[in-house]
Amino acid sequence: MGMYLRVTERRNKDGSKVSYYALAENVWNAEAKRSETQVVHSFGRADEVDRAALERLVKSINRVLDVDTAAPTTGGAAPDIEIERVFELGVPLVARALWEELGIGPAIRRCMAEGDLAAPHETALFAMAANRLEDPGSKLACASRWLPDVAWLPDAAGLKVDQLYRALDFLTMWTSEIEHDVFLRTADLFNLDVDLIFYDTTTAYFEIDEPDEEPQEWGGRLFAPLRRRGHSKEGRDNQPQVIIALAVSRDGMPVRSWVLPGDTADVTTVEKIKDDLRAWRLGRCVFVGDAGMYSADNLAKLSRGLGRYILAVPMRRLKEVETEVLTKPGRYKPVADNLQVKEVWVGEGERRRRYVLCLNPEEAARQRQHRELVLAEVEEELALLRQGRQDHPKGACHLLASRRYGRYLDTDYLGRPKLDKAKIKAAEKFDGKFVVITNDDTLSADDVALGYKGGWIIESCFRRMKQTGLQVRPMFHWTPRRIEAHVRLCVLALQMQRAAEIRCGQPWGRIAHHLTGLKAIRYTAENRTIVQRTKISPELAEILKKLGISTPKKIVSVDERPAGASAA
Repeated sequence: MGMYLRVTERRNKDGSKVSYYALAENVWNAEAKRSETQVVHSFGRADEVDRAALERLVKSINRVLDVDTAAPTTGGAAPDIEIERVFELGVPLVARALWEELGIGPAIRRCMAEGDLAAPHETALFAMAANRLEDPGSKLACASRWLPDVAWLPDAAGLKVDQLYRALDFLTMWTSEIEHDVFLRTADLFNLDVDLIFYDTTTAYFEIDEPDEEPQEWGGRLFAPLRRRGHSKEGRDNQPQVIIALAVSRDGMPVRSWVLPGDTADVTTVEKIKDDLRAWRLGRCVFVGDAGMYSADNLAKLSRGLGRYILAVPMRRLKEVETEVLTKPGRYKPVADNLQVKEVWVGEGERRRRYVLCLNPEEAARQRQHRELVLAEVEEELALLRQGRQDHPKGACHLLASRRYGRYLDTDYLGRPKLDKAKIKAAEKFDGKFVVITNDDTLSADDVALGYKGGWIIESCFRRMKQTGLQVRPMFHWTPRRIEAHVRLCVLALQMQRAAEIRCGQPWGRIAHHLTGLKAIRYTAENRTIVQRTKISPELAEILKKLGISTPKKIVSVDERPAGASAA
């Protein structure tokens, strides 16, 4: 780091200001991972300093550097400047601050110390996480293009792709400890409300033909084959996939993540997830899940140990809901603009069940309008059959098998399709409604409904990971441990993203837009290599202030080099 003349000010009790001069330099503290200022020599008060002595010092320095002190300081010819490269500075700057603030860096360093490891795993993991926030790519692209040419990350300079892969292996082995430490830190830092834990799963497919069959052993652990065929939530049932499960707080901060084989059914994951969360001793916690988690066995597992849950109910598959809950008389109570609720108890004694029937009037109106259009289309198709304008057997089979029309049709005594008024009336009962079941009697019906509706936050997390920003796909890994580590890395990046959003009150897309305007420009002038940041906009300054990040110095670094030497 270069030396400079440091000027500090102190305000006296009478309101006057006193300035002090000192020769200082910035020294990098590798242990604390930050730059620190050290005073080399103090010149004393500015109004008492010997200015002639300072001028003699400047002349002596210039004489050693062979600088013409007689040359005019202003109005002379500007030095030649050669711009070598422009780097991204904004996202790496914020990522580094959040990495430390969320406790990710300290957690990794603690695990490395416990494992007596000296490899640059933390630097590599940070580089890959920052890469996902700024310009997601493969690990090879991160090492060969992004680190040397795109991002200003001096600490990560020279990292090879093999070191990135070794860091992923480290993350696989220590992921539980790291996730736990980071959660405790973020829960305290942001006062996270963990009384509701939202849980859901998604799928991520692979561009391969055959699924994995054999487990793999590595590092003393046996990894089950992950790339398996199963029900895809992306419409890719014919391709091998993995299941990604997330538990998030109501603030949208990921609490814990899981990577499961692609043929794992949602309903079978609940017991493992509940046991893993219980091990963290979250206190009073209500588990919130969608209809894919519903089963009598899961309700019993979630209730075990005074566990609390709010689960959506598959209304059309559960006869009790259709016959007793949807038909229960009583008025709905308004909760929000588009949400009304009605509490329904079914059964008696210890086996009684508490349902909350929720109605969205706007959605009910939309579904009614949609059904009217579909019924009009069915009437036209039936009219064409009666008039003989279509091949009757083929047309009739097409209508009865249609997912769009078949639910409203039946056949007469001759086997001809006809509208079934009973089916139409039955469909009307479901308009704009959803049902949730809970065993927590301390929650009001309003809280139960709003708690479940808060599940949109986990859907948002999945969209970020898969479709925008972090791009968990495509995955170029094939071993189970690397696939698992890649997903965990994306979750770490998601945590940094959500932390920035909570602090700034803005979506990450808008934050990143302002951050990309901050560049680090490396150029040479007068036999020196200088890295200088670009101007900071008012919007970016406000973002840095909310994140608690100091504005970086205008001159990031200065390296002296002899004349004629090439840039690194």
